[in-house]
Amino acid sequence: MAPTSIERSSSSSSTSIPPWKYDVFLSFRGEDTRENFTDHLYTSLIERGIHTFRDDEEIERGSEITPKLLKAIEESRFCVVVFSKGYAYSRWCLDELVKIIECVKENGQTIIPIFYHVDPSDVRKQTGSFTEAFVNHEKQYEEETKRWKAALREVSNISGWHLENGYEYVLIKKITKDICKRLSCKILHVGENIVGMDFHLEKLKSFISIKLNEVRMIGIYGIGGIGNTAIAKAVCNSISYQFDGSSFLENIRVMGNCCGVLQLQQKLLYDILKGRNIKLHNIDEGINVIKDRLHAKKVLIVVDDVDNLCQLEYIVGKHNWFCPGSRIIITTRDKHLLDVHGVDETYEAKELHHEESIALFSRYAFKQSLPKDDYKNLLNRAIGYAKGLPLALKVLGIFLFGKTIPEWESSLCKLERKLPMEIQSALKISFDGLDDVEKEIFLDIVCFFKGKDRDFVSRILNGCNFYAESGIRVLVDKCLLTIKNNNIDMHDLLQHMGWEIVRKQCLKEPGRRSRLWKGEDVHHVLTRNTGTEAIEGIILDTLTGRKRGV
Repeated sequence: MAPTSIERSSSSSSTSIPPWKYDVFLSFRGEDTRENFTDHLYTSLIERGIHTFRDDEEIERGSEITPKLLKAIEESRFCVVVFSKGYAYSRWCLDELVKIIECVKENGQTIIPIFYHVDPSDVRKQTGSFTEAFVNHEKQYEEETKRWKAALREVSNISGWHLENGYEYVLIKKITKDICKRLSCKILHVGENIVGMDFHLEKLKSFISIKLNEVRMIGIYGIGGIGNTAIAKAVCNSISYQFDGSSFLENIRVMGNCCGVLQLQQKLLYDILKGRNIKLHNIDEGINVIKDRLHAKKVLIVVDDVDNLCQLEYIVGKHNWFCPGSRIIITTRDKHLLDVHGVDETYEAKELHHEESIALFSRYAFKQSLPKDDYKNLLNRAIGYAKGLPLALKVLGIFLFGKTIPEWESSLCKLERKLPMEIQSALKISFDGLDDVEKEIFLDIVCFFKGKDRDFVSRILNGCNFYAESGIRVLVDKCLLTIKNNNIDMHDLLQHMGWEIVRKQCLKEPGRRSRLWKGEDVHHVLTRNTGTEAIEGIILDTLTGRKRGV
């Protein structure tokens, strides 16, 4: 049953809700459940990373709730009340319940009642085991009894959890899962200005197939700046509550050396085993411990930004390392790694559509979802420049925010000649991972062959001993190229990135660069005779307006 909350009082509606120190406050009669049900529930909540307050005092309590306990109630997002057969005998528990209701009405927390071998109607009507307790209370505490009964009626009308028959651990697992879902446990920061994520989530959830009781590995790949990591975080936030444990191993590429892999193995174990530090001495030991400790837990693991197969082999090596029902999500810029590792499904993150691009760009450039009317003509230039790449839309929007129309025009002209450093750096990571021959092939395609027939380009590159078929396949796998109708294509910003690499070979003298493709640079070199042996290729505009390689 899904618990509901008591309405906040109207007088406090304008008061801000205090920040929660605790996720859950446990209210219970220690004599009844401290050493069994409540202890097991507390352990389950703590193991899922839910910050839970439990009063552990075993001695006889005083007549009043301590300030410390009252403060804990006020600072807890959820108040879980365990009604047991002896609950009503404790004046302390009844006073605590009254205080909980008062705090909930003021601060907007949620009460979750658990009826532990007690019928909810007995709590509501003070019948059954509650009758005798209140016979005694009414003799000594007439006024308090009225408040206690009202509190019991109010809380017992909230839908909660009822344990009458069956296994306690099954109910505890359900309660923990429900609270975890409501808390959105281990929320990973995705960002505020997110556009188009619903489509990614819908598609990926169909691949993940959460109901299948088998281990599934899902690969997400795409060009740098497309949002692989953000997509993986959103998926993790959406489904992590359905697992016994989860771990998000971010930016593996940076930590991917031998020492870094060992740290990642330790982080994985720390995350899944709820903060237990396990000292690993080497990677082989880490593999054995992962297989030994995680084979009985249904886990969600995200391995983010992989660029080397050994990173996967050492952290999420094989399906049989993990418990059935586990899900492994891998993000990378290299689809080939996913194929070799044997993932069950691959998902390519695509560029945003035009409307989505406008919405994302506008959130950064105008701090709203729609563009300002005065800027609509310039907006199309900006959107056309980014070509649906989320990183570019963000960088561009931030750069243009608050600028006048003339400043926009000047900035866009500059950007068309020189890629912003943040975009250049993000895209260049994939280029830096190529070998020397693959880099030459990429730069040749950037400068001379974008949009050309693959077979035609391969013949020319093979004439330079570049092993074109192999190199082009690598570039496609690394999301640096696409093949459409046998023509070679790439994202416009990747081409800008490649141009910038060549330009930086010599900023002031084009004749010292390896490739010339701009008309003014070709004219400069030929008319001033500044060419050098560095030049490997030129593309020249003839009078007919067509381009020819020289």
